[in-house]
Amino acid sequence: MENKVYDLIIIGAGPAGLGASIYASRYKLDHVVLGSEIGGQVVEASEIENYAGLEKISGRELMERFQKQTEDLGGKILEAEVRKVKKEDGIFEVVVSDQTAYHSKAVIFALGMKPRKMNIPGEDKFIGKGISYCATCDAMFFRNRDVVVIGGGDAAATAAIHVAEFANHVTLLYRDQYIFEPAWEEEIKKNSKIDLLRCTNVKEVKGEDKVGGVVYETEEGDKELAVQGIFIEIGSVPGVVLAQDLGVALDEQNYIIVDQTQATNVEGVYAAGDVTTGSNKFRQTITAVAEGAVAAGSVYKKLKLSKK
Repeated sequence: MENKVYDLIIIGAGPAGLGASIYASRYKLDHVVLGSEIGGQVVEASEIENYAGLEKISGRELMERFQKQTEDLGGKILEAEVRKVKKEDGIFEVVVSDQTAYHSKAVIFALGMKPRKMNIPGEDKFIGKGISYCATCDAMFFRNRDVVVIGGGDAAATAAIHVAEFANHVTLLYRDQYIFEPAWEEEIKKNSKIDLLRCTNVKEVKGEDKVGGVVYETEEGDKELAVQGIFIEIGSVPGVVLAQDLGVALDEQNYIIVDQTQATNVEGVYAAGDVTTGSNKFRQTITAVAEGAVAAGSVYKKLKLSKK
């Protein structure tokens, strides 16, 4: 157990968390960043083309730059899974997986998102046996195979484009309608290795030891597509369990409710990034960083300026 009390503990080491740390360092806040994965989900992006000032960069490289800048400014990043957060007498105690406890006067939740599951028969059985939620991580394992990417948003589009670099053929299976950025739609339609396939529902994953196919529903009845790999890209859900334990208020979609200062309903608790109701829920790297900066600035005003 650490005896010291930090000004701030930032929970989460993705764009929001590291963005908060960069500004916390500039504000001379004594702080630590605790995260189970440095870089968060952004490291899974094969290409990012909409981050201001960088025409094209991989998610991993971008977050490596974030990490270097954070540490160069004096930010302390610890790769650790936070298990519990509680508040007593105005001080927060944050306990990580090895039972080390850290203490602070304020907390910023930058918890990010977790992949959304389909919750259909066969999904859990074949995770790691043909089912993946990370195209960037696993696309190369499906070289020269037929695969399906399930989803109708930009994440599914970019996953299909990336997987097509390795796979024999990619079917992009979407429900009812797709909503891609025009640039991704154009790239998909000109790629001879990618087909778009509409369905009304995805019903089941088939196979024996490994994925062998996916059953989907159409207006003409159920059909089965034979594939050796399935990439599920149907969105993400906010990771808010730790915040809930503190009594932090959530909206009907389980996003942390924040005001314009990134403050929650619990005194001393702030939140930033994909997990919040901020930035019109736009959920982009650039808005996550901005929310982290605002949250750090708000902590500084609360802890330092209020005492002057």
